[in-house]
Amino acid sequence: MRIISGTLKGRSLNFLKNSYTRPLKDNVKENIFNILKHSNLINVRTEDSNILDLYSGIGSFGIECISRGAKKVTFIEKDINASNILKENLIRFSLINKSKIYTDRIEAVLNKGFNEKFNIFFLDPPFSDNNFLKNLELIKKKKIFNKNHIVITHREDNCEDEFKSFLKIVEIKKYGRSKIIFGIFK
Repeated sequence: MRIISGTLKGRSLNFLKNSYTRPLKDNVKENIFNILKHSNLINVRTEDSNILDLYSGIGSFGIECISRGAKKVTFIEKDINASNILKENLIRFSLINKSKIYTDRIEAVLNKGFNEKFNIFFLDPPFSDNNFLKNLELIKKKKIFNKNHIVITHREDNCEDEFKSFLKIVEIKKYGRSKIIFGIFK
């Protein structure tokens, strides 16, 4: 697992080796950033954005964002082992000053409140997890998004999640077993 582009291009990330962690594949990650950069349907760029990386794991998406010029990334990961590796990666790349890590359940962190708003939301929940929809609803309710924002969700291709009540789907891309859903809050 490596950083694809930006100031940290080519650097390897430390990662977990277990059966329940599903890292974001490099080709899927690269396609997400290509869509962010080149899509006429999306009015948000990584550069100078404030990013909320939920279910962040070891932080490959958020660290990639910082490498590509993001202002700040807030990571939320409840697994202590993944969170520790995320922190190791941030320290190793001297990114602590551009990041914040919460090791807790997402809803617990969201209910504590943020005094900032975000441009990019990235959710990569376990494919069997449907609680992420409640977390999206909570983000909308708390209004922690800027006017120009994008919600990016990584799901299994055959998942039929119901976003319509709170998210306008802008684009869906499929990559093997994965699909990436781009949306904005209604």
